Amino acid sequence: MPPKVKVQKDDIIRAALALVRERGADALNARDLAAVLGCSTQPIFSNFASMEELLSVLYQTAHEQYLLSLEDSVRRGDCPPYKAFGMAYIRFAAEERELFKMLFMCERKEIEAEPSPDITASVEMIMRANGVTRESAERMHLEMWACVHGIAAMIATSFLTLPWDVISDMLSDIYAGLQHRHKTKEEQ
Repeated sequence: MPPKVKVQKDDIIRAALALVRERGADALNARDLAAVLGCSTQPIFSNFASMEELLSVLYQTAHEQYLLSLEDSVRRGDCPPYKAFGMAYIRFAAEERELFKMLFMCERKEIEAEPSPDITASVEMIMRANGVTRESAERMHLEMWACVHGIAAMIATSFLTLPWDVISDMLSDIYAGLQHRHKTKEEQ
């Protein structure tokens, strides 16, 4: 009898990502994942202590893919870096709908103590580009992000479909309005 093929941790993560992409994070369970892998649930629980641990790794893997999409967008140089972040966020929502929902449209059980690297980088870009204080830059980013997230959420849920040039114009218009208001406020 030939030896059984051992299911590796990376195989489980890839299969879990595929399952989430196809059916959403709520559909992820050990039985369905085992069916995708063509094995029993035993290899899943040999590699992960619990489904919660697997979900944590899956969340981290999806977040790393999101951060890579941000880096790729900035590297392409199609628009200024801060705008590239917003465009990448919306593009991730369009291209990775279920991963986007898992990362950004779920209930938050724990609040991060430190801002994530993309938020920190965004605030610093706004400060450099506009000569505003950290406080103003943080507020500008919060307001901009709320608008970007709204567009992304509508796209991820198929509530709205927009051409990329319209999305680009919208982000430019929103940013220009925020820029004007915050720079004027600081000059007073």
